[in-house]
Amino acid sequence: MKSVSMSGSLRANVGKKDAKQLRNSGQVPCVLYGGEKQVTFSVDERAFTPLVFTPEVHTVDLDLDGQKFQAILQELQTHPVTDKIIHADFVQLIPGKSVTMNLPIKTVGNSAGVKAGGKLLKKLRKVAVRGPIEKMPEHITIDIENLNIGGAVLVRDLSYDGLTFLTPGNSTIVTVQVTRNVVEEPSAAAAAKPAAAAAPAAKK
Repeated sequence: MKSVSMSGSLRANVGKKDAKQLRNSGQVPCVLYGGEKQVTFSVDERAFTPLVFTPEVHTVDLDLDGQKFQAILQELQTHPVTDKIIHADFVQLIPGKSVTMNLPIKTVGNSAGVKAGGKLLKKLRKVAVRGPIEKMPEHITIDIENLNIGGAVLVRDLSYDGLTFLTPGNSTIVTVQVTRNVVEEPSAAAAAKPAAAAAPAAKK
């Protein structure tokens, strides 16, 4: 899994007034959970760009005044009007300890149903997964080569060693839908048969 480096400063004071001052100066108040103790710090808002504006997931190498931590971004809070990031929660990664992540879905192959005129619909872009970071892939790969019209891949169809899927098992990830062209073509063929049969009779 790819990693992003972020540098921040430990917060000496914790409170609404301090948080407001940080935001006014372009900093985002943050909290790191999951380790021996909770760590409060701040990071320049611009440092979040490679984490937020991408469908991929990353681990984060945090440098907080010389203290090193490996983490994942767990949650972002944004302003309801401006969409500016106002708070971020990180979870510290500890070898062997399970974490929860939302992993993106990647499909591979050319669906048989699409070749037959169907339409591929992606119902889920990400699925929630829990497991040790050592087992986490960059994305969940689904082979759709043999997916026919009307067929679907559900969360319960997925299996990855060491991972537990938290998204409900009956959730559809990807399906091939019948299109109008597929429905109309058999009807047109059926209508052509009587016409073809009537043609010889008309010649007599």
